Amino acid sequence: MSRTCEVTGAGPGFGNNVPWSKQKTRRKWNVNLQHKRYYLPSEGRHVRLRVSTKGIKVIDRDGIEAVVARLRAEGKRI
Repeated sequence: MSRTCEVTGAGPGFGNNVPWSKQKTRRKWNVNLQHKRYYLPSEGRHVRLRVSTKGIKVIDRDGIEAVVARLRAEGKRI
């Protein structure tokens, strides 16, 4: 399973470690992913999503019903 948010699609970022000596080495910034369980009142069941903290804020803002409808419109299975 890749480290991507199911709501926002955010994945890891890549770049360089640059110390004082300027000797660059590759590094990766992982997304802050959380496993969250949300209740869908329209279906009477819970869904478990792997979302970033930004994705949690999007769900709080738009509502879980709207986010699930958007994910299903994109063809994702929930």
